[in-house]
Amino acid sequence: MTPEELRAKFPITRRYNFQDHAGVAPLSAPAADALAAYAREQSETSYVGGTRYRAVEHVRQAAAKLLGAHADEITFIKNTCEGINWVANGIPWITGDNVVSNSMEFPANVYPWMNLEQRGVHVRTTVEEDGRIPFDRLSARIEQRTRVVAISAVQWSNGFRMDLARLGELCQERGVLLFVDAIQALGVHPIDVKAMNIDFLAADGHKWLCGPEGAGIFYCRRELLGHLHPTELGYLCMKHSWDSRERKIDLRDDARRFDSGAYNLAGIAALGGSLDLLLEVGIDEIQWQVKQLTDLLADGLQRKGWRVHSPRGAAEWSGIVSFSSDKHDLAALRDHLLNEFKIVIAQRLGRLRASPHFYNTAEEIEQLIAALPAANA
Repeated sequence: MTPEELRAKFPITRRYNFQDHAGVAPLSAPAADALAAYAREQSETSYVGGTRYRAVEHVRQAAAKLLGAHADEITFIKNTCEGINWVANGIPWITGDNVVSNSMEFPANVYPWMNLEQRGVHVRTTVEEDGRIPFDRLSARIEQRTRVVAISAVQWSNGFRMDLARLGELCQERGVLLFVDAIQALGVHPIDVKAMNIDFLAADGHKWLCGPEGAGIFYCRRELLGHLHPTELGYLCMKHSWDSRERKIDLRDDARRFDSGAYNLAGIAALGGSLDLLLEVGIDEIQWQVKQLTDLLADGLQRKGWRVHSPRGAAEWSGIVSFSSDKHDLAALRDHLLNEFKIVIAQRLGRLRASPHFYNTAEEIEQLIAALPAANA
């Protein structure tokens, strides 16, 4: 696929220099095509063709390939927070247990764990240091009653990326379950749930996966499927889901045991279109391209005097570049970039945040750098 062919897969490039994939990414053309095909089929033949659920199984296989998982360990969620709640509310807690978290997490990965306090489960928070979660400090928070470490693969605010392989090894040694919120990593960074000893993972599709909102991926390690109790029951999670003669709770043996009812078929179809594209290009190639673009951006920002808050070390960088200046109205500057140059970035926590993807170009990065005033001007 040539650069021109790749750019054609993202029609937003015709109108915008879009660098906000950590927010809500544009749909890829394959995702939009799959969504349109679903709508067309539903309007013309409804369920008669029988292709709807066969398509779901294709997307399940694609998601499993992306994660290095088995297909029977994958099901679909409407958002990341739903998957987090499945884990938080599905574990058989005992009063006095605790969860290890950190002070940088997005609220979606905070409140479900805080809600366990009413059940006698405590949250032990690791305090960040200079925009990082020190591994030794995190390790020290894990103790005898720790049941789960809940962490984002990439932090939403400044892009700090956790060493999941090292953390997974630690959790396995300590006998602790590892939950990963992967929404800011999946689609850019390779994640192998087996090699990294990840027990549970959730990620919506509307960021780096370039899918729609409302359709995401949930992973539960096969050995834990019977350990995590579904919090919502319906017909679809039962082995004999269509049998109305004998009514008994007999949950499926795979990750579909968490499916209470009908899928978001339109969203899953669109998500599958993007997953196929990402797998075709290759996550290693995508990661390499994003690294080149974000290095270029971080270097250019620093030359103009901007303070870059995102860790850029070899094992901690991500597609998010957060930067600030005390001399400028950042909200006004963000709006100026959009209105005058069609450059799309975000403002978060008193900083600007750019998050280019693999189809962005060096020229688009240079345009952003040139459009920004000097930090002290």
